[in-house]
Amino acid sequence: MTDVIQVRAGVPVLVCDPDGPRISSANDALELIGATFRGAEVVAVPTVRLDERFFSLSTGVAGEVVQKFTTYKVLLAIVGDVSSYLAASSALRAFVHESDRAGHVWFVPDFDALDARLAARSASRP
Repeated sequence: MTDVIQVRAGVPVLVCDPDGPRISSANDALELIGATFRGAEVVAVPTVRLDERFFSLSTGVAGEVVQKFTTYKVLLAIVGDVSSYLAASSALRAFVHESDRAGHVWFVPDFDALDARLAARSASRP
């Protein structure tokens, strides 16, 4: 499978292939953002696509990637289990909590949870 745009809960989402290249830099984020110009509003990235350094905030990878998505106003959904990373880092727990609260990055356990959040977001829009 390649990265494909799917309509999920009425929203066009670029669903990234789990076997695709690792996302490890701002440039990688920009490539995904560029792919949204084909019509996606959201980018759904499986956790396996993220470089391990993403989950270690001291590396700056998460900050670089998230900043690009925020700057270009593209919602980033990270799909998969991050519980082991959260258990190991209070800073990452705070980052995930703040990101979810601010609404520019969502951490969801699976695509069903993503669909539910997309549906709720659509329902709350005028």
